Amino acid sequence: MSGTSIPDDAVIMRPEKAERLTDLLFELRCAAEDIATAAEENSPAEEIRELCTELVTLARRAEHLR
Repeated sequence: MSGTSIPDDAVIMRPEKAERLTDLLFELRCAAEDIATAAEENSPAEEIRELCTELVTLARRAEHLR
């Protein structure tokens, strides 16, 4: 942004979108932790598959946040 102290490669987003991104990242971390816990506890493969599907769905939602 010419004439400002903001770098040309900066990403600027509305506060609502930044908050949504923060929420999605928290959800992603929780989903990943759920998978780790399920694997540690030797949960059935079907349960781990479902948790992985949820993780991928959350990641795709984060990708579409613009």
